[in-house]
Amino acid sequence: MATKVMVVDDSRTSRRILKGVLMELGYEVCAEAKNGEEAYQMYGECQPDIVTMDITMPVMNGVEALLLLKKKYPDCKVIMVSAAGQKHIMLDAIKAGAKEFILKPFDVNSIKKAIEKTLEETAE
Repeated sequence: MATKVMVVDDSRTSRRILKGVLMELGYEVCAEAKNGEEAYQMYGECQPDIVTMDITMPVMNGVEALLLLKKKYPDCKVIMVSAAGQKHIMLDAIKAGAKEFILKPFDVNSIKKAIEKTLEETAE
C-alpha cells in the first residue's frame, strides 16, 4: 500500500510541485491544505502517514499546526517545508516535534531522503 502524504502550503504552486514530486516517487497524496488550521481539521479524515508542512502560512503557521497535531495525534509524522533563512523557526519546529526538513526551492532528492528517513524512524 502506498504511503499517504498530506501536503500543506499556502502557495498553490508549491503544493502542485510537491504533489507532483511525491506522486512521481510513488506516494499517494491524500489531502492538500492551504494553512495549518485546514491541515489540523483534515488530518483525522485523511490519516496520512506523513505531513509536509510549510512554516510560513496565513491563519495558522506550520509550527502552531504541528503543536496542535502532536497534542491530538502524538504519533503524527511532520516534515517541515521551509524557505532558506528561517533557522530560528526551524529550531522551534524541531522542539515541537518535526521529523525532517525540506528546503524551498524543492529538490527531488532532498524530498525523497526526508520521507525515507522519516519512514525508517517509524519502522524501528
